[in-house]
Amino acid sequence: MSLGTILLIILVLMLVGALPTWPHSGSWGYGPSGGLGLILVIVVVLLLMGRL
Repeated sequence: MSLGTILLIILVLMLVGALPTWPHSGSWGYGPSGGLGLILVIVVVLLLMGRL
């Protein structure tokens, strides 16, 4: 497994953990999941371009 694949898996797990449907993150709103989603999109674009 390459570093990019491992990074992508970790980011997806962080995104799922930050969703406001879980009891520990109910009061956070959509900020953390939105920020992690943006990072996930950037990493996917970099992977597709071959830069990561």
